[in-house]
Amino acid sequence: MLPAVDWSAPWLAPYRAVGQAVAAQTHQGIAEALNAAAPAPVRFVPQAALPPGEAYEHFIFHTRQCPSRDNLHDFFNGLCWHHFPHTKTRLNQLQAAQIATDGVQPLRGPVRDALTVFDENAAFLVAPPALWEALRARDWQRLFVTLRPLWAQAQLVLFGHALLEKLVCPRKPITAHVYWAQAAINSVVNLDATIAQQLSAIHLGSKPFLPLPVLGVPGWCADNAHPGFYADAQVFRPPRA
Repeated sequence: MLPAVDWSAPWLAPYRAVGQAVAAQTHQGIAEALNAAAPAPVRFVPQAALPPGEAYEHFIFHTRQCPSRDNLHDFFNGLCWHHFPHTKTRLNQLQAAQIATDGVQPLRGPVRDALTVFDENAAFLVAPPALWEALRARDWQRLFVTLRPLWAQAQLVLFGHALLEKLVCPRKPITAHVYWAQAAINSVVNLDATIAQQLSAIHLGSKPFLPLPVLGVPGWCADNAHPGFYADAQVFRPPRA
């Protein structure tokens, strides 16, 4: 059985309906439960299906099967395949292309490293430019206090499955790598298509994301209603000199 997940958490809203249905079926195994949900571009298989020595991303690309263990990490990975099929497919294509070019090296290299960070820990910010500029400046008081009313026009959608896993036990220091989704969206489907079209090896190699402690998002933590919440320099770090 999986650890309990608080599906009322605001960051899980996009995943709630499918996630609760899958979680209720995990007694038969994560892979089977994910396959029983809405169709995904991959079929989920037990981890034992991955041949020894074969790169995980290479196996997914060539078989359209995603090895899955019975844990929260792979549970959330499966939910991301269901909700962001185009983005997950594009990331896998880029990973497979890097492996085909360079092989599997002890060090991933800048592009594969960026792809992994994106896949594991990215979040998509749909917001007015003023919020992105404040984030880029690491001006936390402006981002979350002065411009707080602007967050009514913003949306932060978590994508990284490791990030979702960590937030099962929320802690103030948990930080996402935020990617600015500049196009307006009205659904996760539109966001998925937009992000997938933007991804390339060159673009991701430039590391186009910024760190954001996600519990700073208004409404995501009761304590952040008090401006002093953002004075913790160990979490809301000032810009580098």
